[in-house]
Amino acid sequence: MALKQLALVAFVALTVAACEEDRYRGSARHNIPIPSATYALMSEKGMNKDQPILIRSYKKESELEVWKRKADGQYALLKTFPMCRWSGQLGPKIREGDRMAPEGFYAIGPQQMNPNSSYYVSFNMGYPNAYDRSYGRTGAHLMVHGACSSAGCYSMTDDQIGEIYALVREAQNAGQRAVQMQAYPFRMTAQNLAKHRLDPNIAFWKNLKEGSDYFEVTKDEPAVSVAGGRYVFNGGSAPSAVAEKRREDEVQVAALVAKGTPAIKLIYDDGDQHASFKTTLASSGADALNRSASWGSRDVGISRQEALASGPRVVVLDDKGRTKATIRAASSDSDAVLAAVAAAPAEEPAKVEPAKSDAKPAPAGPAATQVAKVLPGNAQQAPVLASAGSTPVAAPEEKPFLQRALSFMPVFGSSGSSATADQGVATAAAPVASVVPASPTSTRAPLPPRRANGLRTSNSTSPRPPMRARRRPAETFRNSGTP
Repeated sequence: MALKQLALVAFVALTVAACEEDRYRGSARHNIPIPSATYALMSEKGMNKDQPILIRSYKKESELEVWKRKADGQYALLKTFPMCRWSGQLGPKIREGDRMAPEGFYAIGPQQMNPNSSYYVSFNMGYPNAYDRSYGRTGAHLMVHGACSSAGCYSMTDDQIGEIYALVREAQNAGQRAVQMQAYPFRMTAQNLAKHRLDPNIAFWKNLKEGSDYFEVTKDEPAVSVAGGRYVFNGGSAPSAVAEKRREDEVQVAALVAKGTPAIKLIYDDGDQHASFKTTLASSGADALNRSASWGSRDVGISRQEALASGPRVVVLDDKGRTKATIRAASSDSDAVLAAVAAAPAEEPAKVEPAKSDAKPAPAGPAATQVAKVLPGNAQQAPVLASAGSTPVAAPEEKPFLQRALSFMPVFGSSGSSATADQGVATAAAPVASVVPASPTSTRAPLPPRRANGLRTSNSTSPRPPMRARRRPAETFRNSGTP
């Protein structure tokens, strides 16, 4: 009996597992239905599931929009989805492994839909496109997928990607050959363009804005080609209303700059996520967010959740694009960024360099032990050598009697020329003409003075301490044998 019960439990378990397998894996996921609430929204806006769609994404705002064409042929916004995760920085993807999510105009065909994704369902953006290839950019499998984790993709929750996937699939089944995805660094507003006017990517972003302007004015999908290293929209021609919008935006940007809108660059620790998910992450923790966002995906957790703890660093630039200050913002929101800029420290005034003097500083060391070399002929012109911070020693009004009495005796200075006693030796009592420090590489002490007969007082060549090089004159003559 117990064996039969175990077999029944095993059968029920296998049945449940099979249902789960059908729901999460294989072709069954390709048939995910559009939610009934979205059907009601489409009906309210005069849309149906078969009409073409268009996708627009914005990194800084962490949002993805789905637009649908109505019966009048114009696109209208169906729904805006908060983005759970994107990685890298603002700017285009350049190479494999840089964690950058692509920016540009991409086309999503039926062959790019992936119901067998590890991240519930997904679709390939089509990177690298013709523009990316023209610059030799590398990378593959850049997706819009489920799970709140990104290494170069746009990551939605599993519920969100299921709904977006179903909307794309129904439009393709109704005959739309490719769904255009316009991937932007931020919404192409005058304020964003004014703040990012000195970013190294600004020329690329202005090129993207040409396509954005066409869509926003005409509410029609621009035809996209590539020529001369640029995106070209509708063969280079545009209605006058599009050109007028561009001129108006440029005037607005100039006015914002004139009013003092700062030039900035945003640097993320590793991408960002919508504020709604940041709130959940902060209040409930990563495990709770992962469970609610990734119920159908392979469990990979929230990618680099520590990078989401705060907003980006705001680099404030001067008029030449050089960094003036860098400060952390609370979020990517415009108000938070401007608040961070306002809190940045004021620019320090330029430092004025002191006038350079030709005189060399005296070497450090106590004056009593400093060895000096005296150049003859200028014995009464320079001050006595003193240690730094000490008070200069004034020369006495009168020389010692013995020095005056014997000053007629000739001695030979270090240059070999004859000089009197009060000119040949530097003392604290007599000013010297020019002081030159002893060479730091010399290991040999100065030779002792000669006697009157030309003989030296000692044959020793061993170094003597510096103190002995500055004997008083009377002591010098006494050692030389003079009575």
